[in-house]
Amino acid sequence: MDFGRKDVLAARERVYRLAYSTPLVEEDPLSDRFGGRILSKLENLQVSGSFKIRGAANKILSLDPSDVRGVIAASAGNHARGVARAARAAGIPATLVMPVWAPVSKAAAAEREGGGNTRIILQGETFEEASRHALALAGESGLTVVHPFDDSMVIAGQGTLGLEIVEGSGPPGTLYVPVGGGGLLAGIGAAVKEKDPSVEIVAVQAAGASSLVPSLRNGKPVASPEVHTIADGIAVSCMSERTFEAAKRYVDDAVTVDEEEIAAAILYALEEMKTTLEGAGAAPLAALLYKRPPKKFPAVLVLSGGNIDVNFLAQITERGLFRSGRLIRLRFLVTDRPGSLAALLAAVACARSNVVSIEHDRLPPDCPPGYSAVVLLLETRDRAHGEALSASLAAQGFRQTN
Repeated sequence: MDFGRKDVLAARERVYRLAYSTPLVEEDPLSDRFGGRILSKLENLQVSGSFKIRGAANKILSLDPSDVRGVIAASAGNHARGVARAARAAGIPATLVMPVWAPVSKAAAAEREGGGNTRIILQGETFEEASRHALALAGESGLTVVHPFDDSMVIAGQGTLGLEIVEGSGPPGTLYVPVGGGGLLAGIGAAVKEKDPSVEIVAVQAAGASSLVPSLRNGKPVASPEVHTIADGIAVSCMSERTFEAAKRYVDDAVTVDEEEIAAAILYALEEMKTTLEGAGAAPLAALLYKRPPKKFPAVLVLSGGNIDVNFLAQITERGLFRSGRLIRLRFLVTDRPGSLAALLAAVACARSNVVSIEHDRLPPDCPPGYSAVVLLLETRDRAHGEALSASLAAQGFRQTN
């Protein structure tokens, strides 16, 4: 490999011109639950909202502005934001190619970070298509490519996160790292495993972009047949040869987490950890909660970013509330006469449930003459409360339907 721990150590001076050492905190509820210390590396609090500023800073601040016409990068969002910030600091123009589905909030944030020094191009349905377009533009215009993971300078910059973990609490027993293209994994592996090979690194991928497990099985990079995941920060179809070689050297275990598990982890982080995570940042937490408890302590979760679209966060929150039984939707057929709806709502109030919304329809296909359909969206304490409410309403003669 063309990078190692010495390169990570050398990256610090450039990285800390733009980034900072993020908090490493113990999560007491998780420690109690798993019987050993669980710590979070809160990279969602990093400037620009994710770890990507580290690699971008190390790469771009190593360039001589007089020798480059500009930099270009492909990104789903976080790398673009880091490149824009680093290029602005270096006084170098930046061109950022993002897939057309990239979150609007991330594209807007990258443009803000660039401060008028940045051009955004939306091109391609996938990161790979955006990357091909970026490489073509670089060839045509002579721009310097800042690859999000297949670059030894970028990898070394990301690895400074690993140095902070070791220096903050000593070498962890287990380290959960999210993996897309593998740059963060490669950098952390060099920083941590070359210091203490006994540290167990668990690589975490989204099930909708899971190339690492089959790649390790086959001994070479294998592309995911399709990429579809809410964790856009790790929505990459395949690692590079460089990062896969690092994975073979440093990874002790690899797991995948599905969309429901990632969404539940985002909600858990909001409620229990009081922190906001995007899908990629929540993947290690999802692995801990649902797939792979630690074998050695302390365990550290690399919560890699928190740049999540507010509308999408609202959707995830609502889905999580339904899944936990704290939101329920009940449909009734009630007699179509004055007082019937009021009686139903009074019964709901007596059960200490709060009405979020009401739909009242007098003409649904399944409604007999003299009846109306009422759909209630209700807040409840938990699943047991919702089940008790439903049973109580049925016992009072309110006719529930699907």
